[in-house]
Amino acid sequence: MSLETAFLKPANMRELEIALRQTRRRRFKEKLIEKFFFLNGLTAILILGGIFALLFIKAYPAFEELGIFQFFLGAVWNPTSYSTPTYGILSLIVSSLMVTLGALVIAMPLGIGCAAFISEMASKRFKEILKPAIEILSAIPSVVIGFLGIVLVNPILSKLFGVSHGLNALNGSMLLAIMSLPTIVSLSEDALRAVPRAYKEASLALGANRWETLIRVSIPSALSGIIASIMLGMGRAIGETMTVLMATGNAPGLTFNFLEAIQTMTATIAIELGEVPYSTTHYYALFVIGFVLFVMTFVVNLVSDLILQKYQEVER
Repeated sequence: MSLETAFLKPANMRELEIALRQTRRRRFKEKLIEKFFFLNGLTAILILGGIFALLFIKAYPAFEELGIFQFFLGAVWNPTSYSTPTYGILSLIVSSLMVTLGALVIAMPLGIGCAAFISEMASKRFKEILKPAIEILSAIPSVVIGFLGIVLVNPILSKLFGVSHGLNALNGSMLLAIMSLPTIVSLSEDALRAVPRAYKEASLALGANRWETLIRVSIPSALSGIIASIMLGMGRAIGETMTVLMATGNAPGLTFNFLEAIQTMTATIAIELGEVPYSTTHYYALFVIGFVLFVMTFVVNLVSDLILQKYQEVER
């Protein structure tokens, strides 16, 4: 016991002991919370690694039997052929990229324009109505959007372009664009709102109008966040299943024409996995598609996360 503690009154000693106990409890709780969040993060990493390992283990027998080049360079996917089954997934990869890039071409200008309007021009009351309405789009089930693609977009595209039916890549791109809009609008609007007000005021003080300030100051300053929102929207589109299953026609052939029917990787898995015999080459080949799709989605989300992290560091 120190000299100062020895001359403390009993009441002061009790208060000191109570304060020390409270400090120990607080530190103990903080350590528990820290370990809890650490375990959550570790669990997420283990689940991600487990999914990767499972897909690779299941896909490896198909790689070993058929070879990597047949999968990635073959343009014909016909595993149920009685003569010679073929397992080329090039057409499926191209189809998935077609509808994804087509969706981004449609969603990017709409999403960024809507985010700019909400951030810079909309009144406070209108903003409170518009932004939640857009975010509600993400709550609409994909099967409902696919149904609208069949009964609404399909006949419009058929009449507009003079094709036999509108179940094609363009239909899927339009529907995926609608599904990507909430992500792009929400994150882009947050990025535009985070631009320092001093930047805009300086631009206006130099004689620029609101449009010039938006194009030359606000959007370039928020470009990292906008790019991240686009990448996340791309990840949302490339992993969608039910919408493209219903709206793209499901014709597994290599084409670059948006007015022709296609079949994506996700649709192929959804159609065939439930009926394929277990432990066959066809069964393992579907896991190859799942493995490729997982890697593509992981890379897109990783790049978008790195861009967002860089954007946040710049803001700090």
